[in-house]
Amino acid sequence: MDLLHDCKRFFFIGVGGAGMSAIAQYLSGNGYEVKGSDRLFSDSANAGIQHQLEAARIQCFQQDGTGLDNLVDVVIVSTAIEDTNMEVKKAREHNIPIVLRADLLAAICQSKRTIAIAGTSGKSTVTAMLFHILYTHGLSPSLITGAGLVSLQKEGLIGNAYCGKSDWLLIEADESDGTLVKYKPEIGILLSIDKDHKELHELEEIFAIFKGNTQKQFIVNQSHALASRFSADKKLDFGEGTRWAATDFYQDKFTIHFQVQDVTVEIPTIGYHNVENALACMAAADVLGLSVQDCAKALVSYAGIYRRHQRLGCAKGITVIDDYAHNPAKIAASILACQPVAPKLVAWFQPHGFGPTRFIRKELVEEISRVLRPNDEIWMSEIYYAGGTAVKDISSADLIHDLQAKGVKAFFVADRMDLFRELIPTLQQETVLLLMGARDPGLETLAAHVWQMLSEQ
Repeated sequence: MDLLHDCKRFFFIGVGGAGMSAIAQYLSGNGYEVKGSDRLFSDSANAGIQHQLEAARIQCFQQDGTGLDNLVDVVIVSTAIEDTNMEVKKAREHNIPIVLRADLLAAICQSKRTIAIAGTSGKSTVTAMLFHILYTHGLSPSLITGAGLVSLQKEGLIGNAYCGKSDWLLIEADESDGTLVKYKPEIGILLSIDKDHKELHELEEIFAIFKGNTQKQFIVNQSHALASRFSADKKLDFGEGTRWAATDFYQDKFTIHFQVQDVTVEIPTIGYHNVENALACMAAADVLGLSVQDCAKALVSYAGIYRRHQRLGCAKGITVIDDYAHNPAKIAASILACQPVAPKLVAWFQPHGFGPTRFIRKELVEEISRVLRPNDEIWMSEIYYAGGTAVKDISSADLIHDLQAKGVKAFFVADRMDLFRELIPTLQQETVLLLMGARDPGLETLAAHVWQMLSEQ
């Protein structure tokens, strides 16, 4: 079945998810009829995402089967949707084809000149930065990604999808469920390989297939030891020892500065990891005919992406930053990026999933203890549980105990609202309060509530 040719009416189970909603918006914007359901829609707190999807001409339903009828050509699911889902059962009863999200995205990639950004860290940011560079210089790419671009959100969009006028498409290619191997982009970018969801040897196998599937240029980060092994042509790569290397880096509060090929680059963001992200964009933009100067001109107005070092505000000398960091490498990078902002950092992290937390426990403790300064603190509340049959044999308290054994100022309060009621009155001026966590749809509301509690105290 040719999904884009033979199907005109799509139904997404779990359409409110970041990856699903992006493809749904892309299809709707290209003239397809799109409907979808989500358990999130049963909670009025999630009405915002439903309204935005409906504004994108996507019909939304409770996940109870009411939106699924015989007029639907194909049902789209992610790997998170189980066979026991009632709408999956209904689709099978009515002989409606069921297709994985990754297979649909692979079909979309085949229809465009696709740049796929991969790696265990940095995918969303590089996708957003590269989109901003290309969009600024009139190349009008399409976009399918996992995080909302602030610039698109300011236009009233969800921000994780865009239907451009050119043949170019940028996608964030996720390795966590192994579906990365389905994509065959014209240009592939590999940013990093760190333990996250899978063991390193499993990730290496996946990225090797991704490299083999890339049709033309494959670009890797030479500053990342494991990723650099996948280099196809070092003249295309970025990072240490390449022509896309940075010098003279410094961070001035919420702006980073560095030099590339004698060109000064200034980006309104934080952290050295964003230097590497920008270099990846420059290497890719060069393939499309854009210069370092073109990239620098665009990046000075880069507005960032939602929940990636998003500054909520500063009150009483305390700066609140919300970030999506959730694996060891991302958490370390997030902490390091925030430290130049103030002499003291107080970090809060909510692990997600008992299995994932158990899997990366050792690495989490090692990375957090490595980067925290003597005066910094780390607080945790209990692991976020999304449902299912997970074995609850680990707690955030176990991680805190491990950190305390290493001499870190680490604290555990199971309920996150109790935690912040206890923590906020103790904060002093010249402090960064860094909130970190992923997957939990309530984190957005939590961050806003924490900021309100701080500003009203």
